[in-house]
Amino acid sequence: MFHASDFPGRNTGQTRPGFEIGLSFSLSSVSTFHQTEWHNMAIYIRLMVTVTMFLQVTVSTIAVGAEPIDIVNRLELFVDSHLISGMDGDVGRQLIRPEPQEVVLETGEPWEGNTSGYYTVFQDGGTYRMIYRGWRHDEKMKAVHKEVTCYAESKDGIHWTKPNLGLFEWNGSKENNIVWLGPGTHNFTAFRDANPAAPAEARYKAFGGVGSFGGGLVPFTSPDCVHWTLGQEKPVITNGAFDSQNLAFWDTDRGEYRAYWRYFGDGVRAIRTATSKDFMHWENEADLTYSEGTPNEHLYTNAIQKYFRAPHLFVGFPTRYEPKSQQVEPILMTSRDGVLFQRYAEAVIPRTAPRDRNHNRSNYMVWGMFQLPGKPNEISVYGTENYYESTPGRVRRFVYRVDGFVALRGGIGGGNVLTKPLRYKGQRLLLNYVVNAGGALTVEVLDNAGQVIGRSGTLSGDAVDAPVVWEQKPALDEGIIRLRFTIRNADVYSMQFK
Repeated sequence: MFHASDFPGRNTGQTRPGFEIGLSFSLSSVSTFHQTEWHNMAIYIRLMVTVTMFLQVTVSTIAVGAEPIDIVNRLELFVDSHLISGMDGDVGRQLIRPEPQEVVLETGEPWEGNTSGYYTVFQDGGTYRMIYRGWRHDEKMKAVHKEVTCYAESKDGIHWTKPNLGLFEWNGSKENNIVWLGPGTHNFTAFRDANPAAPAEARYKAFGGVGSFGGGLVPFTSPDCVHWTLGQEKPVITNGAFDSQNLAFWDTDRGEYRAYWRYFGDGVRAIRTATSKDFMHWENEADLTYSEGTPNEHLYTNAIQKYFRAPHLFVGFPTRYEPKSQQVEPILMTSRDGVLFQRYAEAVIPRTAPRDRNHNRSNYMVWGMFQLPGKPNEISVYGTENYYESTPGRVRRFVYRVDGFVALRGGIGGGNVLTKPLRYKGQRLLLNYVVNAGGALTVEVLDNAGQVIGRSGTLSGDAVDAPVVWEQKPALDEGIIRLRFTIRNADVYSMQFK
């Protein structure tokens, strides 16, 4: 006889088709058996042998489980289903929206304006740097002046200054923060190159689009993010439609450059990627794909980056574009290989968020995110507002809880989440979670046969990277286990073995 307690998902309501079908088939066969019909006995015996073998294979499959996922001691976020074997009850993945904070930049200088955009922010030691386009349009949406590339910097990510750099003349004066006036200013997008082999004179790199639709992306380099040099006039990426914020970065986890840019496919604005070893020669071009059931939508920008706390993860904030209204709103998508993404339908910054987003192109996500000084449990991201209006455009800061893009959320009724087999290394399990009033969170450790070998006490409160306190302490070190979370009126964001 077999019991539900023999399996990893006991008391969770998970379906086990092989076991249930086999058992039903056996009982049905018994009901048709007559002892006086010996030829039927032979048929029945053969049938029971077949069913028994079927059950043995099924039980073996359940006990062994899927191929273990190597997490070792890396931080894992619950942004997708990669680690999850199953859920039951009142529990699921919940998209989290960042909380709006203060306006950090306005584009009111004569060379800037209401259509300034394509902002990039990144940390460079103790300095935060920003590169963006300065541009202005009149009430008839006609450009008032040419596009320029501007620079700003900050020591805290909140208070930004626009230094007078004295590099380029504007209306008879060089007292401005313009860093580029040549080709590529429409969407000049820069980054600090983390490649340890990058020479000092090319520590900062950028792409600029030329010819919008018929041209391509040309490379730039700089020793200081202020003095820029065009690498070559011939585009290094040409297969796309480049009227967007096209970007690249050094992938520290894979040891290569990765680029993402605009193209048109299946009747919509879409995203394409490629890799490079030297930033000049690109290969492995691929169109981004999405999990089954994802709608075909216009994606104007992509804002894809590696998540700095878990660099095996790609996090993107593409801007969904509605052609009829020409309105935009950023959404969240994540990936583990840089090509196949899990995309969420709900906007992370809705057009109803604070002030002036419900306009034409007035709600882009800035490319980049930080943990600011004195704010270790927050991640700051930035969004634009007030585009095409009669007053200057603005950039506003928003705040996520650290790792808090998506949560495993248990509702009032509570539910269970069972992981796939995990190959881990570490003596402690750390969790990032919030348990609301009246809620509860527990975690069990299961061995590879599905037996409970560890059980936590009931966790409560609000904690980041908190070690689990055990009632039944598992002998953690390294090996293959499963975890089962029981979550009621609580959120779990991430986990890590140490």
